Amino acid sequence: MSFLKDSGVKMESEDQERDEPRCCSEVNKPHTGEVSDLNQQVWILQGQTIVTVPRSNSVTPVTVTVVPCKYPELLEQGRGVPIYLGIENPDMCLSCENIEGQPTLQLKEEEILNLYNEVEPVEPFLFYHSKNGRTSTFESVAFPGWFIASSDRGHPIFLTSHQGGVYNVNFNLNINA
Repeated sequence: MSFLKDSGVKMESEDQERDEPRCCSEVNKPHTGEVSDLNQQVWILQGQTIVTVPRSNSVTPVTVTVVPCKYPELLEQGRGVPIYLGIENPDMCLSCENIEGQPTLQLKEEEILNLYNEVEPVEPFLFYHSKNGRTSTFESVAFPGWFIASSDRGHPIFLTSHQGGVYNVNFNLNINA
């Protein structure tokens, strides 16, 4: 069962693609889980930065928080489910900003439910979540064509417009039941 279905995202019809929410009821708490890349690297918090390290018994991944956008109809359709993506302890959210002409991924002190409850979508904090089989991609709403990516272990996650090649843009998003 999809975490978005559990979140109160109501579908116009059951045969409609589950990626396309039509309206949302209230969300009281974010869904939580963990993210890993295809090299089995998990996300951890190092200072104010999310970095990837190999999964092991001695590593505690960050708890990822996910909330669907309350107003998906105000955003481009067909790119995936617009979501806010953050972490717990401390409560922070991923954001995309233009820094010196380059789309840049930032981790900001922001409550994910505050973003959800805004009167309109907060685009710098939104990502189009698309699933392809068991993997997910996270495309910036503010910078279409730019995706969250990982590379070598110990390096921060970042935005890239280059899918495939040396950067990994496909992740396993495991949401807790």
